Amino acid sequence: MTSPRGSFVVLEGPDGAGKSTQVARLATRLDALPTREPGDTPLGAELRRLLLDDDQLTRPGLRAEALMMAADRAQHIEEVVEPALAAGRHVVSDRFIGSSVAYQGYGRGLDPMAVLGISQFAAAGLEADLVIVVDVPVEVTLDRVGGQQDRIEAAGPEFHRRVRTGFLAQADADAQRWVVVDGSRSVDEVTQAIVTAVRDRLGLLNDASRARG
Repeated sequence: MTSPRGSFVVLEGPDGAGKSTQVARLATRLDALPTREPGDTPLGAELRRLLLDDDQLTRPGLRAEALMMAADRAQHIEEVVEPALAAGRHVVSDRFIGSSVAYQGYGRGLDPMAVLGISQFAAAGLEADLVIVVDVPVEVTLDRVGGQQDRIEAAGPEFHRRVRTGFLAQADADAQRWVVVDGSRSVDEVTQAIVTAVRDRLGLLNDASRARG
């Protein structure tokens, strides 16, 4: 008998929002596969290095950056996400299409719809079942990333304001699949808000699984 297909949950949000911690927590509760973009395949790891290192010789232009993100996504879907979902396992991803639209579209000033189209092609039609934006003010973003910043984190406050606007605009445009939670609250409070969203929207995380968390 074929296994039922797994659910695909994505956590989005600005740098410093605490997504990585929440991805790990949610994946544990769901017994899901935790993953991330960019960088969770061998090809993706090399693309991530090129994307985030501030090397003048290999620094990508704006369109190249968007295309490199899309290349990482295509490999990620083919190699990691789709096989897990098809086998019946839930997947929780730290970033997906929404990040490209927010960072390369709103943040870098490219056409968000063009970036969306490239990302959808890369994802081969796959959409998240639920997208949760862990939202924090720009001041919190800059404080949390601190002094050790990669090339994108170091893009400046105005860039990060546009990125945050991009996430919130996408959530507002697709309220059926997107949920915004306040990432400035305590880690446990953010976890509970995410658990509630997953339970209410997808019918996952029954009482027994919540008790284990």
